[in-house]
This record gives sequence, structure tokens and C-alpha cells, in this order.
Amino acid sequence: MSYDLSLLGWTDLRAAELPDGAVPARVARVDRGAAEVIATDGQHHVRYAAHVRRAAAADPVALPCVGDWAALRWLSEGRYELDAVLPRTTAFVRGGVSRDSVGGLSGDGQGQVLAANVDIVFVAEPAMHATDFADLARIERLVALAWESGGTPVVLVTKSDLFEHGLDGLLDDVRTAAPGVDVHAVSSLHGDGVELAASYLAGSRTAVILGPSGAGKSTLVNALAGKEVMETQRVRAADGRGRHTTVHRELIPLARGGLLIDTPGIRRIGLYDMGDGVDRVFSDIESLAEDCRFGDCGHTGEPGCAVLAALERGELPERRLESWRKLQREALWMASRTDARLRKEQQNKWKVIHKEMRRTGRNRP
Repeated sequence: MSYDLSLLGWTDLRAAELPDGAVPARVARVDRGAAEVIATDGQHHVRYAAHVRRAAAADPVALPCVGDWAALRWLSEGRYELDAVLPRTTAFVRGGVSRDSVGGLSGDGQGQVLAANVDIVFVAEPAMHATDFADLARIERLVALAWESGGTPVVLVTKSDLFEHGLDGLLDDVRTAAPGVDVHAVSSLHGDGVELAASYLAGSRTAVILGPSGAGKSTLVNALAGKEVMETQRVRAADGRGRHTTVHRELIPLARGGLLIDTPGIRRIGLYDMGDGVDRVFSDIESLAEDCRFGDCGHTGEPGCAVLAALERGELPERRLESWRKLQREALWMASRTDARLRKEQQNKWKVIHKEMRRTGRNRP
């Protein structure tokens, strides 16, 4: 089977980045040391070249991921090898942060790329849980990471048919948590909102769907594809939460045009290399902070704090300020971890250089 790579997002700009003699392909799925890729002449299972493995060992962000464009080399034994990952236009990266046994943050400061070269980030949150404070905070976190990735976030409140009353109010609450972001209600089973979601994938645009287990991501993929391409499961009756249906990330070309990357349900996702993503999600707080008496106000009790004044007047929800504080603390913590890792790498580099200088100095006549 042959493929028109332009329908997968291949452009002349990408072609200019392809090394001489290489064959372009898009990564559809990854495994340990290998990937499933789509090239003009069909789909192939390819292993990584040694230098690709070494680069990924030094920095996990360099590891090929779903959505990447890759350069393939034809080997004499009659197979392709993934020789290079082409420069990414966008990358959705989560930090290596988790909770340790005593409830603190732990991690190595390194990131993991969940999806690359993504135009749209669909943040899926089921309507029956989207009113929970914790879930609004998850929307804020994922939207911040979406902005940081370079993609455009779109929040989809899924399973809207199960929310009997107050859907408009629910959508307003979600819009408050994601200012400036399109928010839509979707019922994949009934088809409500599906065509609207599909409109974001016009041409050869790529979207990744992120959200917790039970958010209906795989059902939405099937609705957008117009056929069953992903296995689905019902949520647990005991707590209304879902099991993991998708166990890997996969690039799915759609017959109507566009591509989707489905992902496993995300329980926790840490920040990584955070720039202005948090500021864009909390633009209301950033706007209020401009009127604070002190330019470095931390909004924790300083005199003349416009943010706390808005909180007292009821203009700013306390939940939202606490969510901002939490993400700010995490972003600072991740930055310190990353800086510590970089310092360690530089120290090791100079140790090797000094060792080599001493060795060559001793060998001189």
C-alpha cells in the first residue's frame, strides 16, 4: 500500500530538512528501540540507529515519538533503519515529576515527549466529573502544557449526554479555567459536537487527545474516524471512572482528512521547561498582578496585593488562586531540577576533558 505523505503533513519545508539519500516517514507508534512508521511505500517496523539510541540515552526528549518525522536509511541487509529525527515544529513534553513515598515531589528533571508536530491539543474531560475542583485544575494543567507545546488547545467536555442539567453553567466554569480557549460539549455516542471537533483537523492537521481514563477519548477517535479503530470500554459502575483502554500512543490517519494521536489515560503529568504556558492559562491573575504595589508580589499576604483584594471581593475564585500557586511551585521546582542536571552534565564533561589533558600531558616526551 502506498501513501501520499502530504496528507500526513509532509511539506516542502520538511523536505528541505531531510538528509541526502534518506527516505521520509512519519512515526505512527513506538516500542523499545523500534518504531512503526509510515513511508511512501507503506508501513515499516524500523529499529533505531546506534547514534539515535545514544542521543536518547543522554536526553529522553531526543527519543523518537509518535508524530515525529524521521529520516530512514536503507541497509544492505534489506531493511530500513531510523537514522534521524527531523526538527520538531511542536512537542508536547511532560516533566519527570512524581510523588514520592512521603508525599513530596521527586524526579530527574528530564522530560518525556508524548507527541510531536501536533497542531491541535484536544483536552478531554468528561462532563460528569468536570465540576470537581481537582478536574478543573487538571484542565488548567493540560491547557498550560498545550500552550507550551506550541499547539493550540481546545477543551472538549465529553459525554455531555450524561449531564442532565446545567450544561451551560458547566461550560462557563470550564471557560473560566481555560480563558481564551475554545470549549465545546461533545457526545460521541449521539454525534453532538463531533463535526465541530472534526473541523479543527481540516487538511492534514494533527491533533493529540489528552485526558483521564474514562474520558471517552477512544470513543471520540472512533466517531471522528467514522469507524471503530480503537477499542472502547465502559466506565466502572462503582465510581464512574474508566479503565485504561488505550495502552500506547498511536497516530491514526482519518479518512476525512487530518490525523489523531490517542493517548493512554493520564493520572498525573508534570510540567517541563515551562515558559509562558501557566501565564496564559492564568491571564486573569497576571492581569490583576499588574496593579499590585510590588512588582515581585507573591500574592501571599503582601500589602497592596491586587490579587488578594480580588479574592476578598469574590471576583477571583480561591480554587483558581491555589491552582496557580501549585503550578508556579511545580514549575520552579522542575526548573531547579533541570538546572541541577545541566550543572552535573557540565561537571562530568569537564572531568573527561581534564582527564584527557592529564593523560596526553603525561605521554609527551
